[in-house]
Amino acid sequence: MGYTDCRHYMNDRFYEDRFPDGSVVDEWFHDVHVPKLGELGRQYILTDYGINADGNIHTEQLQKLIDTAADNGGGVIVVPEGTYLTGALFFRQGVNLYVKADGMLKGSDDISDYPLIKTRIEGESCMYYAALINADGIDGFTMCGEGTIDGSGLRSWKSFWLRRSWNPACTNKDEQRARLVYISGCTNVTVAGLRLQNSQFWTNHIYKCSHVRYINCSIFSPRTPVKAPSTDAIDIDACSCVLIKGCRMEVNDDAVALKGGKGPWADEAPENGANQNIIIEDCTFGFCHGCLTCGSESVH
Repeated sequence: MGYTDCRHYMNDRFYEDRFPDGSVVDEWFHDVHVPKLGELGRQYILTDYGINADGNIHTEQLQKLIDTAADNGGGVIVVPEGTYLTGALFFRQGVNLYVKADGMLKGSDDISDYPLIKTRIEGESCMYYAALINADGIDGFTMCGEGTIDGSGLRSWKSFWLRRSWNPACTNKDEQRARLVYISGCTNVTVAGLRLQNSQFWTNHIYKCSHVRYINCSIFSPRTPVKAPSTDAIDIDACSCVLIKGCRMEVNDDAVALKGGKGPWADEAPENGANQNIIIEDCTFGFCHGCLTCGSESVH
């Protein structure tokens, strides 16, 4: 279901899609099926569990709901119509996320709602703030729907530029801010249909993952009236088999950035690695510093 045969015929001769190194493009890249809500398992609708669009931050209740779903065999956290506030959430095996049209999962703009954890940031493994959406070591994770995930970035953007005016050498990690989505050590990931916007820092960061699809997403951060610094749309970090298809990206930094480690000796560190078998197709780009950038961290 959802597969398109990657074999072709031209002038009655058979040929296959291939990567530049000559290896055949696996048919996985042609499977653009996006699961419907009913395919994602038991539904855990926020409002059924007392989580309401009331302007309060519901991190603890949301995390408890994710844990309950995981402990009961998995399912899908459903964000209905309305705006639901939260800090960092940690998804577990078997638990997916679906945001309905006119639904919004909105991150807190208070950095204290994002705990310090051992993570990967700017080509280094270190203690840093968790993202709004975190998934680690999961096989089969889906985030989809027609709704929005919003990082509430304005406060941190203003703080960054204020700090930069005081210290022109201020760089990314000098201002405390969270990424929107961080997916690490995962396989078979689908992110589809969502609007991912206003991240405080990088919008999507995938690290040491394989078989990840971003399909028909809209990824946005502004450049006026306040520039959203370093809000890369999708950072691919030491990953293999990644498909970015049909997405629109408009951010105040790089749209897609290929990363693999920090510094000129990055290839010697075991936590680093190459990106392999990446396909970006049928995407559109608004304002960005680069549609595709490669290796920016390795020169610093």
